Amino acid sequence: MALLNILRYPDPRLHKIAKPVGEVDERIRKLVADMAETMYDAPGVGLAATQVDVHEQVIVIDVSDARDALQVFINPEIVWRSEARKVWEEGCLSVPGVYDDVERAERVRVRALDQHGKSFELEAEGLLAVCIQHEIDHLKGHVFVEYLSPLKRNRIKGRMKKLEREAG
Repeated sequence: MALLNILRYPDPRLHKIAKPVGEVDERIRKLVADMAETMYDAPGVGLAATQVDVHEQVIVIDVSDARDALQVFINPEIVWRSEARKVWEEGCLSVPGVYDDVERAERVRVRALDQHGKSFELEAEGLLAVCIQHEIDHLKGHVFVEYLSPLKRNRIKGRMKKLEREAG
């Protein structure tokens, strides 16, 4: 396994739309393992392949307190979302140190493949539902700050560019 480089907002590669995975093979299983290691090391609760500059529909999530319940979603598709909405404070490994409120569906049902290529459906609520929606947004080329006002988004973009210059 290897730690992968996480792209930082406003990197334009975060806006690429991920393509569906054609075959869940050893390459994809290695990507899943590397993404999981990267997510745990960061530390975070979710990571989309787009964030590590791989533009295929792969997501890893672990919202467990013990960080021992990895969930893998390949070619995920939300097939149902509740009418009920809830505001959650979200953060993102691609936008480190930034947290803000985002309104999302309270519950979702997602259809995906696991790391063995087996199809499954899962109904999620709470933090897992938020993570699924957040990570699928990444696969569609969206970052959570796009739900914020233009003023907040521009401030965040400026702060991220400043951090990049200072690191650089």
